[in-house]
Amino acid sequence: MSELTANISWLAVIAGAILSFLAGWLWYSPMLFGPKWAEGVGVEMGTASEMPVAAMVAQMVGLLLMSWFVGVTAAAGALATVILATLAFTALAYSGGLFTKKSAYARNVDAGYWIVALVIMIAVQALIG
Repeated sequence: MSELTANISWLAVIAGAILSFLAGWLWYSPMLFGPKWAEGVGVEMGTASEMPVAAMVAQMVGLLLMSWFVGVTAAAGALATVILATLAFTALAYSGGLFTKKSAYARNVDAGYWIVALVIMIAVQALIG
């Protein structure tokens, strides 16, 4: 169990999660892919006062866990493992998007975000970790 906490840069883990969350905020905003993505998943873009708090909290928890996973694999010198895992989970999420009939655009935006989040987390580990 110590391999989950030994030699981990917690600053890099937290920074990676926060920066990935902010990247998601931009990624899904009206400035980038938000409106067409929302159309492709069948939701309406809301105002800041209508933010889905539970979804945002769940997203932050997931990003923190993913960033921790990046930190563990970085400490073990096994970043290829987290890259492979992220690609696998991205493919699974993509298949889920097919099942729920998201548009191709929405599936690609979602998949792109996970790859961007991973790149951010690896970069933060390289810079801080």
